[in-house]
Amino acid sequence: MDAAAPAPPASPPLAVHLVTGGGSSPEHALLLRSLAAARVVALDAEWKPRRRGPAVADDPSAAAAATPPPPQFPTVTLLQVACRGDGDGGGAAAAEVFVVDLLAVPLAELREPLRELFERPEVLKLGFRFKQDLVYLSATFAAALGSSAGFERVEPFLDVTNVYYYLKGHDMQKRLPRETKSLATICEELLGVYLSKELQCSDWSYRPLSEGQIQYAASDAYYLLDIFDLFHQKIRTEGKCLPTNELTSDGHCPQRDAECSSSEDAVCFDDYFTSVVMKYAEKILLTESDTKPHSSRRKEKQKLATNAKCKEKFEGSTEWQGLPPWDPSAGGDGCPKFLCDVMIEGLAKHLRCVGIDAATPSSRKPEPRELLNQTYKERRVLLTRDVKLLKYQYLASNQVYRVKSLLKHDQLAEVIDTFQLKISEDKLMSRCTKCNGRFIQKPLTLDEAIEASKGFQIIPSCLFKRNLEFWKCTDCNQLYWEGTQYHNAVQKFLSVCNISD
Repeated sequence: MDAAAPAPPASPPLAVHLVTGGGSSPEHALLLRSLAAARVVALDAEWKPRRRGPAVADDPSAAAAATPPPPQFPTVTLLQVACRGDGDGGGAAAAEVFVVDLLAVPLAELREPLRELFERPEVLKLGFRFKQDLVYLSATFAAALGSSAGFERVEPFLDVTNVYYYLKGHDMQKRLPRETKSLATICEELLGVYLSKELQCSDWSYRPLSEGQIQYAASDAYYLLDIFDLFHQKIRTEGKCLPTNELTSDGHCPQRDAECSSSEDAVCFDDYFTSVVMKYAEKILLTESDTKPHSSRRKEKQKLATNAKCKEKFEGSTEWQGLPPWDPSAGGDGCPKFLCDVMIEGLAKHLRCVGIDAATPSSRKPEPRELLNQTYKERRVLLTRDVKLLKYQYLASNQVYRVKSLLKHDQLAEVIDTFQLKISEDKLMSRCTKCNGRFIQKPLTLDEAIEASKGFQIIPSCLFKRNLEFWKCTDCNQLYWEGTQYHNAVQKFLSVCNISD
């Protein structure tokens, strides 16, 4: 059903330049030219995810006594840069998007252009929680080129989280909400763009990069520019920075342009843009404390000792063992039921698409005890990619399974195979992907669907002349219909589940 089909992930609507060489490569040269001409630059970085703490030794006593190695920052392996200049006639210029492979590009050739970009006052830098990225990026350059080769600051800087709350009408004089939105959520709410996060935790140190990784990385930088465009448009419309009669048709003040041209030290750029930067931008400053990884030696020793004690108990726990709680011989009703944690909510939607009961936690950041209580009370199996949850298995009667696959289709196939789930064609698209509810027993007519959708959901007018059946979720009242997306999704899941037509 069309409303149930997952939206395809978005990619930047323009070419992405993969920079893998030094100054003699065309992509590297284009990157430097774009940085020099840019007025707004969006930044993001990727690194290989690390497990916290060293591996546990085979001998528990040796593990408890071992001195943990000094903590280190992850090495940034990819830098994403999206640049936008002045444009012609005052309009917005087309963006250039770069994915810079820091394992292939000579860092010595890139360090000075990046430092200049970070500190150039006439270039606005955009990012999403970029301070951590800057800390890791600075440490990566310092480790390769010497301690003085790191970066100290980025200014002027604008975090798109602040932009999001401004566009949503939040009073910027008040403190922002403690739980900030993810970039994917911000893009979906502001731009109507779906950013898949399936590759977020992939191995960014492995080469060659897949096309999916390149597009994923580029999207995280490119769409920051689109979000800034919404912000720029709104404040221009509301006229909060400069009176419009001070600007010419191309947005410049001729008198000040003339004055700027006579001074080498003056920062010469659009007065309106300047006012935006002065009013809303901030800066990121790295202190000496920021550049040193912190770790408590006592806590690390305690963690090693605890892990050593638990190792034997949970040896091999990454594989499913025993009967699932829904097995009739274990007192279950024979109907598979899962709880997917927040890391694999996409898998929950796929399981619902094939007719499997797949719940998600009620809160965005549930405590392990909450997950396990829900798992035990509802006789479910907790699906997770968080290896730390495995140590709580004994609290939930061995009802925790760690999903090994990274992509949703592969995760679905893995769960079906591991738990020997029986998927039939008549079960496909039989659950609400939004809330996990079931559909009404018989379909609605068009008139009934229109009535049910009032004030809740918009039915496209192009469906009115088509002889379609509409289905309603009994829990959340979401409406679905068997359109093109429905049939495409059915074919996809027939293939994933190895069901013959």
